[in-house]
Amino acid sequence: MSGARRKFPRRIEALEEVFAFLQDFAAEHDFGERTVYAINLAVEELFTNMVRHNVGGGDSITLGLDHDDEQVQLELVDLDVEAFDPATVAEVAVDAGLEDRRPGGLGVYLVKKLVDDVAYDYDSDDRCMRISVRKSLEK
Repeated sequence: MSGARRKFPRRIEALEEVFAFLQDFAAEHDFGERTVYAINLAVEELFTNMVRHNVGGGDSITLGLDHDDEQVQLELVDLDVEAFDPATVAEVAVDAGLEDRRPGGLGVYLVKKLVDDVAYDYDSDDRCMRISVRKSLEK
């Protein structure tokens, strides 16, 4: 595995830096366009949710990237936050009309559809949330 790790300010405005970090990593390892699209969307959605919805939180969120010949793995780590498992988000009724939909959950739904696996871990002693995402590489 070949990886990189970096902390980003807990601000929506940090997404520009996050995308530059992702782009550099993807270019260095020659990821295909579909893989880059999927990891960008996944990180944007998960990072944004951490910034907007996690109760508590330190000054930064850490993004780790790793890959081998078959897949890329992302890990977002948020310290000093309350537990929240994205798997508990209600399934979005994507076939329902707009008037029948409730806000929330669409981003998590899209992430789950674009990647192979989303895993959540919470350490209550450290109040540390980890979300790991695996995506098969597509050239």
